Formats: sequence, structure tokens, C-alpha cells
Amino acid sequence: MIFLQVNTSAASGFNYIMLFGTLAMIMLTLGIVFFVIFHQRKVIRFNDQLKRLEDDKQQILLNASIKFQEEERNRIAADLHDDVGPLLATARLYLNENLVNLEPGALVQSIFSAKQIIDDSIQLIRNISHSMMPPTLKNFGLESAMSDLFQKINGSGTLSASVRFHDYRTRLKLEQELLIFRIVQELINNIIKHSNAGFIHLTQNANATHTYIRLHHDGQGIVQAEFDRLNHVSTGLGLKNIASRVKVLNGRIFFEIDPSHTYYKVTLEIPKEASL
Repeated sequence: MIFLQVNTSAASGFNYIMLFGTLAMIMLTLGIVFFVIFHQRKVIRFNDQLKRLEDDKQQILLNASIKFQEEERNRIAADLHDDVGPLLATARLYLNENLVNLEPGALVQSIFSAKQIIDDSIQLIRNISHSMMPPTLKNFGLESAMSDLFQKINGSGTLSASVRFHDYRTRLKLEQELLIFRIVQELINNIIKHSNAGFIHLTQNANATHTYIRLHHDGQGIVQAEFDRLNHVSTGLGLKNIASRVKVLNGRIFFEIDPSHTYYKVTLEIPKEASL
């Protein structure tokens, strides 16, 4: 009888242990499930926030691109209105219906003056066209256009400028080259205006998939974190134009400082097979 009571007591204790163990496992499982659900919701909220930030950034880049294009249109319209328009109006004065009443000498002079004005108008229109698409870039490619640009900078005496292309046997698409050229122009403009640099040097390298344009200078510059910060604020349209063009190229841009703090470097990475 005592033996049966001991066995019953042991079985009862074992049952309690099993019950508590089962409850503990259930609670642990529920805890893990709740943790996973909570974590997933947190990840979803984080991804949603990240997407909103990315959408905001894309909108900023789009606005910068639209604003830049609008400024380009306004500049061209102003050049045509302020420069070419008055010249053509003046040429029309020389070539009016009263020409038939002029003496031969005055007629020749009037026609000659009108021709000179028309020639000036053609030159102005050519200059406007060249500012939109540099002829050297169109006819000979990015390397020649960069060489011309750096020769002009070097000749100005403002700072020492040099350029070297190491691997440009095959040209990129013309649209890509123009975007790269405009990015470099904007970078150089910022360096000249803000950095107080003594030299600026551009190099080009390439591998099977990408082209790399690197710009070195010894003035005051920015690093990547500062570029990212400035690119998100309302000011600094020039940097936004750079970012928007890099985005169109499906490329990347990096702002660095040399470990010795003697020069800054900007690297533009462009995929060769970009869809423009």
C-alpha cells in the first residue's frame, strides 16, 4: 500500500513537471512568435520609411533636373530675345521696301550693313548651339572636349590644370559623354569658385563594365557625408544638378579626401551599357 502511494506521488510530480514544461514551451513559442511578428512589423515600418526617404530624394533630383532644364530654356530664350532679336530687327530696317528708292552707293552700303548684322546673328546662334552641345565633344569625343576645357582653364592662369585619359579607345554614347562633360564642368566651377585650389587634374580609367573619371584638386573640398547632406537641403542647386545627372547615367559619385589631407578626389563611376 505504501509502495502504491509512493508511485502515485512520483507520477503526480512527473505530470506536474510535464505540465509546467509544456506550458513553458508554449509560452516560449508564443514569445518567439510575438517577437518575430514585432520584428517583422518593425522591419516593414523601417522599409516604408526608407522608401519614403528614397521617394523624397528622387523628387528632389527630379525637381533639380526640371529646374535646370527650365533655366537652360530661359537662358536660351533670353539670349535669342536680347541678342539675336535686336540684330535681326536692325537687319530688317536696312532691308526694307525703301531700298528701291536709294542711290546705288547707299543701296550697296545698306545691303553690306544688313549682311554684317546677319553674319553676327548667325555667330550668336552658333555660340548658343555650342553651349548646348560643344562641337569638339560631338565630333571628336569626350577626351578631346576635356582636353580643350582644361587647356582653357590652364591658359587663364587661374590654376594649373591637366587631364589624362588612359583607356578611351571606344567612345560612350554621345548622351552619356555630354552628361559627363556637364558634371565635370559643374565640379570644376565649384572648385574654382569655392576651393581656392592651386591645381586640378583629371584622369580617366576603364574596365570591362565601367568608366571612371577622377578629379583631383588641392583646395578646400567636401567628403561624401557632406555631399549627401547638402544634396538633401533646399540650397545647392549645382550639387543637385550633379546628382540628377549621375542618376540619369545610372552611375555613382564619390567625394573623398586623401589620407594625408593634401588633396581631395571626386570619382565618377559610369556603367558602359547605360540605357539613356
